[in-house]
Amino acid sequence: MNISRLYYLSIFIICASLLGFGYYLQFVDGLEPCPLCIFQRIAYIAIAISALAGLIHGPLGKWRYLYSGLIFVAAVTGGVIAGRQVWLQHLPPEAVPACGPGLDFMMEVFPLTETLRMVFTGSGECAEVDWTFLSFSIAEWSLLWFVLFTISSLFHIFNKLQKFN
Repeated sequence: MNISRLYYLSIFIICASLLGFGYYLQFVDGLEPCPLCIFQRIAYIAIAISALAGLIHGPLGKWRYLYSGLIFVAAVTGGVIAGRQVWLQHLPPEAVPACGPGLDFMMEVFPLTETLRMVFTGSGECAEVDWTFLSFSIAEWSLLWFVLFTISSLFHIFNKLQKFN
């Protein structure tokens, strides 16, 4: 089996599982995602689509740079977003920004650039911790996964192995 295909299959399955769990928390447990959570989901979707494309193509040689590069860019972007949310969650309560309007409202009323600026300046709902596992919040787990995706994509880009023997 092609190592690239195995790598992309693993990344796709992990992303699909993480997204599925996020939707489970939203629709079954009733946890509403904040704007930064939505953008992290978009980063996971970008990683999953890149991995699925790589899985279907099964690239050898230089093509793996394209798919792993896309995974790298999406993972770094998601990591920055998750890092921002982790930072907001660790602010003292008096330093947390006030809660802003919902993402749907912002997308309808404001231009995209203004919406992005407001989302990335953060708001109170992004600082709330509604769920933890092993004392880590969703944002902290997300940051960990983005870091792992970033490292694995770099390893895959620079790895010389192409096939199992």
